[in-house]
Amino acid sequence: MAEVLLYHHIQGLTDGVRAFADELRQAGHTVHTPDLFDGRTFDSIDEGFAFAREAGFEAIRERGAAAAEAYGPELVYAGFSFGVMIAQRLAQTRPGARGALLMYSCIPVAEFGGAWPEGVPVQIHGKEGDEFFDEDLPAARELVASTSDAELFVYPGDQHLFADSSLDAYDPEASALLMERLKGFLATV
Repeated sequence: MAEVLLYHHIQGLTDGVRAFADELRQAGHTVHTPDLFDGRTFDSIDEGFAFAREAGFEAIRERGAAAAEAYGPELVYAGFSFGVMIAQRLAQTRPGARGALLMYSCIPVAEFGGAWPEGVPVQIHGKEGDEFFDEDLPAARELVASTSDAELFVYPGDQHLFADSSLDAYDPEASALLMERLKGFLATV
């Protein structure tokens, strides 16, 4: 079974993110969910961004990277939206990464080095009409084209945080398919 370090989205470590992690745990995986917002959650993406801006985006990202030091190097790094930047950075730069799961976002590979690391599989998930994911779709396609260890899954709809069961954006059908694909991925790393 895999050990996963899962970073929450901009609305914080919500009950929906916790439930998502719990479902992976029930499948036998070890899942760590660092709370980068110290218990704060937000009712909207805008409120979460306002908090992160005030706290400092880079300071929060550095706290996320530092959280990885508490665990061994052989992790699958996973992130939802805001958390993708941390997860992708660690998957690309921290030796021993077992894989990456990037949900609702993808950063250009060049941001963290010249190429995606060999032998580190990655899945990217997002909705085709999601205004935030649409901005990242070219980077996702470029990453997938750069390595045989990458898969891109684009779901119908426009909800951004669609796998968080505690938010209005929740899409049970797409979330179930996402979870099925993640479990399949984690069974192979």
